[in-house]
Amino acid sequence: MSGAGAPAFEPLDASALRVVVIAASWHTVVMDGLLDGARRALTDAHVAEVTELRVPGTFELPVAASRAIAAGADAVVTLGVVIRGGTPHFEYVCQAATMGLTDLAVTSGVPIGFGVLTCDTEEQAVARAGLPGSIEDKGYEAALAALATALTLQGLR
Repeated sequence: MSGAGAPAFEPLDASALRVVVIAASWHTVVMDGLLDGARRALTDAHVAEVTELRVPGTFELPVAASRAIAAGADAVVTLGVVIRGGTPHFEYVCQAATMGLTDLAVTSGVPIGFGVLTCDTEEQAVARAGLPGSIEDKGYEAALAALATALTLQGLR
């Protein structure tokens, strides 16, 4: 499992940021955990303006994030889960989502928290979803990363 070496963040005041959280719909239990984690991070950082969107799957995250940025989001948090199956579909979806979100963040200059789980099994996804008994909370971490980066980049404007 990953998780070792995670950075320690000071408490954040991101109350002035407009944040959009975009979550895929597949794997409801895992997605509910990721969303709850992101919501906790946004609450902990005092974010008042949050919009939540749901899309069918992880593949749709980049286009939704693009629209959120065009609408004025200061940071975007993307949440999804792709579990390996018996076909190459896993690789295509994971690569498309990763490359699409990376390209969008770089070209737009708007931080995108990458809360997309790419797991071999459902058990691995549950372990990272921030659910009771999970060992990691990737929804919380993705939201915190997007907020911390947005606040850091504000100093460059």
